[in-house]
Amino acid sequence: MTTFDNRPNTAVLVIDVQNGVVGDAYERDAVVANVGTVVEKARAAEVPVVWVQHSSDNLARGSEEWKIVPELSPEADEPRVEKRYPDSFEDTPLEPVLADLAVGRLVVVGAQTDECVRSTLHGALVRGYDATLVSDAHTTEDLSPWGAPPPELVIAHTNLYWGNHEAPGRTAGTVEAKDVDFAG
Repeated sequence: MTTFDNRPNTAVLVIDVQNGVVGDAYERDAVVANVGTVVEKARAAEVPVVWVQHSSDNLARGSEEWKIVPELSPEADEPRVEKRYPDSFEDTPLEPVLADLAVGRLVVVGAQTDECVRSTLHGALVRGYDATLVSDAHTTEDLSPWGAPPPELVIAHTNLYWGNHEAPGRTAGTVEAKDVDFAG
């Protein structure tokens, strides 16, 4: 129910599934496998997959840490968006990429739940997109030594509130990787 006119398509947005981002992430292998499942479902349904890669002073562009994890392989024709801020839309070409693909609905997977995934979900919704979070295809590292809840609670809380989120003319929600269906 996106607020965009003439943007009926869906895209999968893969956020920061990079070596240096998910290396120590909670349930890393299971989450990466679920991301792969969603990506393969999208490709089979000819749904665009857009790959987002973060860079910062600690995550240098082109470094091994910056690269997408080896279990996932972006195809040559799949768009890649580089970013420096948590919200994947902020100061990036993501919006024009999605506009060119006539995308008004996003299916979101990736890392980190409490930073870039959350910021991008909110960024999408306020910009007019429908945004669905794949509940078992996002993760974060343990930041509890700095006062954050343990990662399993961060993930559970994000799934809880995003599953009940709403805004005028836009939809939010969650779905498990096994239930992602691009046919409907």
